[in-house]
Amino acid sequence: MTLEEAGRWGLFTPETDAASYPVHEKYQQHLLDQYKLYVEMADRVSTRRLTANSFFLSVNTALLAFVGYANGRDTSSQLWLIGMSGIVLSVLWFLIVTSYRDLNKAKFKIIAEIERRLPLSLYDAEWNAMGRGSHPDRYRPLSHIERRVPWVFFILHGYVVIHAVWIWLR
Repeated sequence: MTLEEAGRWGLFTPETDAASYPVHEKYQQHLLDQYKLYVEMADRVSTRRLTANSFFLSVNTALLAFVGYANGRDTSSQLWLIGMSGIVLSVLWFLIVTSYRDLNKAKFKIIAEIERRLPLSLYDAEWNAMGRGSHPDRYRPLSHIERRVPWVFFILHGYVVIHAVWIWLR
C-alpha cells in the first residue's frame, strides 16, 4: 500500500498529521497506542481463523467417521445426504478461510503503513526476511496449505456421495 492509497482509505489524512494533530505532543503516543490495538485485532482475527478451522475439521471428521460406522447398515442408502452436507461444509470452509486470508492481508498492509511512522517496521522487515512469501524454501504461507484442506474433504465427501448413489442404484 502506498501513502496515497493509505490516504484514500482514510488511514492518514492531513488532519491526522503530527503537526496538525490537536494534542501535538501526544501524537506519537496515540499513534503507538492505536498501532498496538490494531496489531492485537489482527492477532484476534488469526485466532478466530484457527477456531473456524478447528470447527470445520472436527465436523468433517465426524461426518466421515459416521459414514464409516453407517456404511453397510440399513442407513447406507441415506449416506448421500451426509456426503452432500460434507461437500457444502467444505465449500463454506474454503470460502471462510479465503475471507480470513484476505482480511489478514489488508490488516498487515495497514500495519506496514503505520510502521512507516514508527521507529521500526518490524512486520515489514520480517516479511522481507521471509522473501515476501515468494520463496517456498524460506516461507510457505499457511493460507496456501489451509485452503487445500477443505478440498481434500470435498473429494472424500464426493466419494461418499458417488458410493452411496452406486449402492442405491444396485
